[in-house]
Amino acid sequence: MTSATLSTPVRTPPSAPDGRSAGTRSRTNQRGYVRTLVVLDTAVLSLAVLAGYATRFGDAVPRGSEIPYVVVAPALVLVWLVSLKALRCYDDRVLGYGADEYRRVSGASLRLAGGVAIAGYIFDVGVSRGFLGISFAVGTVGLVATRFAARKALHRARCRGDGWSRRVLVVGDTAHVLELVHTLRREPYAGYHVVGACIPDALLAPVPQRLSDVPVVGSLRGIPEAAGAIGADTVAVTASGELTATRLRRLGWQLEGTGIDLVVAPALTDVAGPRIHTRPVAGLPLIHVEAPEFRGARKLVKELVDRSAAAVALLLLLPLVALIALAVKLDSRGPVLFRQTRVGQGGQEFGVLKFRTMVVNADALLAELVARNETNGLMFKMRDDPRVTRIGRLLRKWSLDELPQLVNVLFGQMSLVGPRPPLPSEVARYDGDVARRLLVKPGMTGLWQVSGRSDLSWEDGIRLDLYYVENWSLAADLTILWKTFGAVLRGRGAY
Repeated sequence: MTSATLSTPVRTPPSAPDGRSAGTRSRTNQRGYVRTLVVLDTAVLSLAVLAGYATRFGDAVPRGSEIPYVVVAPALVLVWLVSLKALRCYDDRVLGYGADEYRRVSGASLRLAGGVAIAGYIFDVGVSRGFLGISFAVGTVGLVATRFAARKALHRARCRGDGWSRRVLVVGDTAHVLELVHTLRREPYAGYHVVGACIPDALLAPVPQRLSDVPVVGSLRGIPEAAGAIGADTVAVTASGELTATRLRRLGWQLEGTGIDLVVAPALTDVAGPRIHTRPVAGLPLIHVEAPEFRGARKLVKELVDRSAAAVALLLLLPLVALIALAVKLDSRGPVLFRQTRVGQGGQEFGVLKFRTMVVNADALLAELVARNETNGLMFKMRDDPRVTRIGRLLRKWSLDELPQLVNVLFGQMSLVGPRPPLPSEVARYDGDVARRLLVKPGMTGLWQVSGRSDLSWEDGIRLDLYYVENWSLAADLTILWKTFGAVLRGRGAY
């Protein structure tokens, strides 16, 4: 790359002249999505109030009541919508990604319910408590459910390159810009579409440049102008020696009133929100990062939940387990269960149990297939593995071959959620970072399972496992277990 020192932004490259029109389309899509949410919320709340009335009073008009429910019901829907708006449930900063949207919707509904209850008590209004209770319960659940459905539709549209996404101008040194671009593109459903980059003056060339396929549209001296030229609605600042605290503060002032958001991306990555606390000290927003938790009361609770759930699941699934065992026995010669040595927490080896899905001499045939390995890491994966039996393909598609691992969970060797249990041969080649996977128990499912399974690269699988190790929580476990059902039904990466 030829370098030249320039004091003004370089001319926008040919790929970005339609930046303003693209930015306009993005804002139009964003407003359209918000309008859709308002319509859905109105429909849900109307149905919730109707359900509350019908459940409490049936078809008959309540007798002896001075409360005009024909007025109260629409008023409740209107006040509810105003409450959602007042508590910023339609703020584009929380829509489409993260749990904050659900928390705000639920919080607005619960606060309104509390406010109505207090007002009814103080002013002695005789509105039926059954009507209100049912309406608020149905409405709150319905709001969260429709927001979830709308978000999934938005995610699918974003992954196709459609739908509303933020147009992001990334600012910083080239290495950090490329890293941030890669991180944002790893999860396109999050809705951050990189449309340009600004880099230090010394790295600019006299001809149009690109970082990977991202056009360089300016230097650090003309960030607001560059953002306007390409229709960006977000400026993401990453590390750069030229962007001092004073210049960053001044950039925030320059973006005031432009409708462009300023986002600062710290060098710290793969740390979940609950471990991060921002504390202002001497005017500096210092980020405090709590250490990962590998023991203590929360781990004990996780252990009790895992073993109890495994015991209940084994009892409920016993007929299905017996049916699968019979099918495996009739399909091919060999034992029903396959026991393989894996490495668990602290490097302790144990025998993981699975229904046999391969022929009995599968290990002996592996040497002939090594050259056809379809992964780039330490694991062997092959889509059309000839060693897999007929019933084995069906079991793998629906992950039914892993049901016997509930016994491993019951015995405390595994967890319901955790990193993938590795082979001893894999662990022998681990470096210091990858070995951190062994700080927690391996799991029947995990982030690797809900993110693509065998379709993931070795590096992405390790990154997800390490993220779980560092940021595990009971709430995250429940979320992963819920997503596992969807991953199994889709069958993505199962072979």
